Amino acid sequence: MLHIFDQINESVAVIREHWQGRPRAGIILGTGLGQLVNQIEIEAAIDYADIPHFPSSTATSHAGRLVCGKLNGLPVMAMEGRLHMYEGYSLQSITLPVRVFKAMGCSLLVVSNACGGLNPLYQEGDIMLIDDQINLMGDNPLIGINDERLGERFPDMSEPYTKELIQRAMKIARREDIVVHRGVFVAVAGPNLETRAEYRFLRMIGADVVGMSTVPEVIVAVHSKMRVIGFSIITDLCFPDSLKPANVEEIIRIANEAQPKLTKLVVGVLAEEAF
Repeated sequence: MLHIFDQINESVAVIREHWQGRPRAGIILGTGLGQLVNQIEIEAAIDYADIPHFPSSTATSHAGRLVCGKLNGLPVMAMEGRLHMYEGYSLQSITLPVRVFKAMGCSLLVVSNACGGLNPLYQEGDIMLIDDQINLMGDNPLIGINDERLGERFPDMSEPYTKELIQRAMKIARREDIVVHRGVFVAVAGPNLETRAEYRFLRMIGADVVGMSTVPEVIVAVHSKMRVIGFSIITDLCFPDSLKPANVEEIIRIANEAQPKLTKLVVGVLAEEAF
């Protein structure tokens, strides 16, 4: 099996056969941000299956292709669909695309997700800027021999999400009259949703929302010295004393309704990177 450094180089080599751009930002188009691809001036689109070492996305509503081009003049790469631990992939495989983003030239990572709201002040359809995170996935993508070419052995996580980018997004939200919270995202392995007792526990340890993604990618982005901004769409409410069975179709509907607001925030944040 190839070392991860060699896997990255092989992936980059194939992408370079399709696209010679040098991206500034890498975007993971999770649930609720898929429409952003419509605003990208696409110069190349590559199926994950055609990129060496990229796993295939099996999640609902995730297209599974890498889009390269320009967003309002800014060179970007975007994953149309992310990968998840519950699909059976290792965290090293899930986060390989972030490594590829960095190797291609990206200095900024944008992540988005759909999540369950634990904070009683949140409502369905609200957007939360991720201010911090908790890893309860039972694994870490950095476990194993560290390659100093990719990052240091013990990366500091005191600011996993870049404060300057958070402030930029909050400013855009105020200007556009978009309800945005700041809070803590906790990641669990899934794929089952949580029990009432687990929701109580997660809220007790300081989480505002819960999901099954994002944290591994952010850990690797920090390891790679990338700036990060993350967004969560609250698609269902996880209040133990009034808990209702989750409906996947309803979750996707709520995420889709919030897409225009989230897209506006992401485009606004990246617009300032073009200067």
